Amino acid sequence: MTRDPLQLIPKLQATLARETPLLPAAELQSFVAYHFQRREVYLGALDRQPAPLYLQEAAVLRQRAHQLKEAFRAVLPAASFYYAVKSNNQPDISRILLSSGFGLDVSSGLELEMALGLGAREIIFSGPGKTEAELRLATAQADRVVVLLDSFGELQRLAAIAAGMQRPVRCGVRLTVGGDGFWRKFGIPPETLPAFWREARRFGQIRLQGLQFHSSWNLAPDNQAAFIRLLGGVLADLPPADRAEIAFIDIGGGYWPPQGEWLQPTATPRGQLLTALGQPPDAPDVHHRLPATPIGAFAERIADAIRRHIFNVLSCRICLEPGRWICNDAVHLLISVVDRKAPDLVITDAGTNAVGWERFESDYFPVLNLSRPALTERPCHILGSLCTPHDVWGYQYFGADIQPGDILMIPTQGAYTYSLRQNFIKPLPAVLTV
Repeated sequence: MTRDPLQLIPKLQATLARETPLLPAAELQSFVAYHFQRREVYLGALDRQPAPLYLQEAAVLRQRAHQLKEAFRAVLPAASFYYAVKSNNQPDISRILLSSGFGLDVSSGLELEMALGLGAREIIFSGPGKTEAELRLATAQADRVVVLLDSFGELQRLAAIAAGMQRPVRCGVRLTVGGDGFWRKFGIPPETLPAFWREARRFGQIRLQGLQFHSSWNLAPDNQAAFIRLLGGVLADLPPADRAEIAFIDIGGGYWPPQGEWLQPTATPRGQLLTALGQPPDAPDVHHRLPATPIGAFAERIADAIRRHIFNVLSCRICLEPGRWICNDAVHLLISVVDRKAPDLVITDAGTNAVGWERFESDYFPVLNLSRPALTERPCHILGSLCTPHDVWGYQYFGADIQPGDILMIPTQGAYTYSLRQNFIKPLPAVLTV
């Protein structure tokens, strides 16, 4: 498509003028001070397992699980909770959450095998493109697994497998929340739900009894509430016999941790445009924050939408699949300085293959020097030891100084880091749960 460059000028000007909220300095100082106050706990863990290390705090994980359940059960007393294993698939995380009363939400045969091995009794199996082997495993464990079907084709494949194994399978069907773009890969269009229900009735071993949708990256409840309103209209038009069979609606998760999303200047719309124009973005010591709705307010808004648009047409159990909100704050990365090449350039003993992507080029997390704590943030390129320039931990550190052998900590790295880790050049950190 050809665009008139002159028509883009107002949009370019608006983007350059667009302000992304700043991370309040007092909030950052409080976050850093809290973790420095616990430095003996973190340093003590290294007596059991040296750096580099994923340090998992079981107490934090249990506390977050309790907080989320309390928030939603205050407004949805019969809600059920399934930890989204993909957000952090380290087995201890799932084991701890099972002991906290969660079920598990798995998205592959590998995750399903882990969940079964941990003894999980309540498992939901979601995700597109399930293979025949994965569907066979789910069918064989049908007393413990609910399969969330992703398409008409998957329904037919599961029906054939279940018929061959002569085992009934409890199922739901995922509804897509996006008509185009990448999100259309998930689920079926809501308007095809009546046809899906009729099709499922053709198969004697399929027990279709629920729905699922998922709007991810939820900094605020708007997207979830909007889809619940749309779903209410779909359910109202569904034949009464179909509605009567709906025993659960899984509303997904994707809730952002309470501190919000912290960004480097390069990740803001203005920074992205300046970078594309070959211009330096704003100074890296400027930190931005996209605020997140507190979980209690999230729960109240979602529950209000459910009461208005779902419970007025049917009564069913509400299921949630939180992941990021639960595990993010429970895991920290501990690394050490190997080489101080200049006062403003150090190399660490681990690389960002530990998190699996170039996260810290766009996301901001403070780097804490546990060996020389101070609430002053000093400029310094903190780089990993991978043989690639895209191996950045940060552009500053909190501390009085930085020297070889110092222990650095990047707090709250529990979500979408361990699961994405890569065997790339350097060994991966060990895992220690305390």
